[in-house]
Order: sequence, then structure tokens, then C-alpha cells
Amino acid sequence: MNEKNILLVEDNEDDILLTTLAFQENKVLNKIDIVRDGEEALDFLFARGSFSYRNKKETPSVILLDLKLPKANGLEVLRKIREDKDLKRIPIIILTSSKEEQDVIKAYESGANSFIRKPVDFEQFVGAMKQLQLYWFVLSELP
Repeated sequence: MNEKNILLVEDNEDDILLTTLAFQENKVLNKIDIVRDGEEALDFLFARGSFSYRNKKETPSVILLDLKLPKANGLEVLRKIREDKDLKRIPIIILTSSKEEQDVIKAYESGANSFIRKPVDFEQFVGAMKQLQLYWFVLSELP
């Protein structure tokens, strides 16, 4: 895996737009795949269903995962990824608007690498995405 691709798992169209705009603002050139619910995320990662054409071995470098998703919530997706020998090393960043302390605890217990609350203000969100990109794609060694 040479390219550093991002998988964004988000059901809210406004948050998808906000995230992609923040990446554009920060000149993030990494390929971003977007899936809109937990089942679609699992289908993408396990190369099944409408993603059966994918090579399962071509995994994203980082997954940005919302918690409150239809079909399978973010914690379910996280657990399934961590149970798979080919996927379990992918860094997973919970990117959510949840303010529940239990969500933070459950996310880390389930194997999240980081938990980021989405800032409401666009400029703060752009700043958060800049830091995320700097850490995960510049400073951090990815598997």
C-alpha cells in the first residue's frame, strides 16, 4: 500500500461536505472514499456487495468513522474491523458530534486510535482536519 487513502464513514451530507471542504482548504491530496452507513463501510472494507470488485488487501490508510450511523453503528463497524486479521491495524479515528463521555470510553475500549469531536465552527473544523492530516499522514508511521 503506497498511497495514503482515507475512508470517510459519514451519513450526514452536511458533514461530508464540511469534511471534504476542510480537506480542500488544507490542500489534502489523499484519495477520499466516502460511504454513508455502517453496512456500506463493512461492504467496502470486506470487498463484498456493491464493492465486490475491490481487492480487500487494498485497505485505506486511515478511517474517519462517525458513531451514529444507520444500519450498523460506528462501534459495531469498529469492532468488526478490529476482529479481522487484515484490517485490524488500520488507524481508526472517531469523528463525531457526540458529547457523550460513554461514547469516548466505548470507542477506545473497542479499538479506536483517536476520538475527535467535530467542532461546530468551520474554521475550527478546518484547523482540526489540518492537525489530523499532519499527525496521521506526515508524522505518524502507518502500517
